[in-house]
Amino acid sequence: MRDQSAPEENRTFALGEFPVSRAPWRVAAVEVREDFVLAVRFLDGVEGMVDLSALVLSPSAGVFADLRDGSIFAAARVESGAVTWPNGLDLAPDAMYRAIDQTGTFRPNPERAA
Repeated sequence: MRDQSAPEENRTFALGEFPVSRAPWRVAAVEVREDFVLAVRFLDGVEGMVDLSALVLSPSAGVFADLRDGSIFAAARVESGAVTWPNGLDLAPDAMYRAIDQTGTFRPNPERAA
């Protein structure tokens, strides 16, 4: 006999609302530091630094050159578990997590980002 004591919850989402993954490599918090550095904390508590200076200041920075503007860089925020900026840029949280978990710091390669 089927247990009917607890009906299933209807998990519908409003238009534009998406469920956020609870994967441990999702970013929970970001803090802007000087010299194109961010301090991040992931859902599982792993914390570290993201040093974007080489990428942002590189001649091949591409779209990341926008972050040279201090007011844009300072607008970093967490959206759907990733570090994002109002201009649409974001960072892959899984790549950041792997590097920070191993070394404490993520430094993206400017040559691979171009």
